[in-house]
Amino acid sequence: MSWDWDDTTLAALTGFLRDRGLHGGDPAPRRIGDGHSNLTYLIRLAGGNAVLRRPPPPPLPKGANDVLREARVLAALGDEKVPTPAVHAVAQAGEVLDVPFYIMEHIPGPILTADLPANFAGPENGAALAFGLVEGLAQLHAVDWRACGLGDFGRPENFNARHLKRLTGLMEMRDGPVPAHLADMAAALGRDVPPESGDAILHNDYRLGNVIWSPDALPKLLAVLDWELATIGDPLLDLGYFACCYPVPGEAPTPTQELSAALLAPGVPPRDAVLARYAEHTGADLSRLGWYAAMAAWKLAVLYDYQHREARDAYYADATQAPRFIAAAERFLATPLTV
Repeated sequence: MSWDWDDTTLAALTGFLRDRGLHGGDPAPRRIGDGHSNLTYLIRLAGGNAVLRRPPPPPLPKGANDVLREARVLAALGDEKVPTPAVHAVAQAGEVLDVPFYIMEHIPGPILTADLPANFAGPENGAALAFGLVEGLAQLHAVDWRACGLGDFGRPENFNARHLKRLTGLMEMRDGPVPAHLADMAAALGRDVPPESGDAILHNDYRLGNVIWSPDALPKLLAVLDWELATIGDPLLDLGYFACCYPVPGEAPTPTQELSAALLAPGVPPRDAVLARYAEHTGADLSRLGWYAAMAAWKLAVLYDYQHREARDAYYADATQAPRFIAAAERFLATPLTV
């Protein structure tokens, strides 16, 4: 993940901005965020600040052109109710840098993770935060993805079984045997794969840390970020992932729940009430949501285990991360979610 701008890349970026009428002097890129995949920079444009997203430095991992998928889905959602940043420009690999990138609108506002700002405290603010978050997901799933130009963006047919198979392949891509906690959960999920509940645009990483809020109370969802994993598939998998990332008092947290610990603040509605709000807005049948949440937890366990074995990012050095996701998956299967 180590990369920085030099005179050559800065000059290339400046020329790119000038050619598109975006140049406003020295772009002065500054790294922001703590993402563990794509690199994000705040830059200066003629009309103010913007955000540049690019993949990590070569050799590029599989799917490194996901920034182009991000740009495409953001552009497609530009006229929809889902709050997203506008895309200003897109560059292919080799056009400016040796990797693709895109530039999007900068939307000021807090991104929440472990702590809730003092001005967001209280039941009224907590309800606005939690219900606003899940209503954003419901708005996304209501988008007509074919009509907005994403007809070839993914294959929703047989999505659940294919997704399980693809992640199983990643789980098995190792020199030694697959750990029992991963293999046993894969087998349990495979014994009862539900038919797709429908098809929708999936964000695939929809959680508290990937959205921007208005800076003052009452919290209002201003923008959904980090679309690099977006696809077309079963919307309940998105909701199951959301449930897997929503912490519950008294339960041992998953790593993604730790990143959303602000939702444990007094006044924030519990997870079941928030999931029920999604059902109210969409009419979705959530009777099988436990499987989807377990699937999401197992998927995260597989991804964290892979990153731990790759040993490229210190965030994944903790060997307990994947087992903690599996413990959550076991809870989801043993005690179905109630709404």
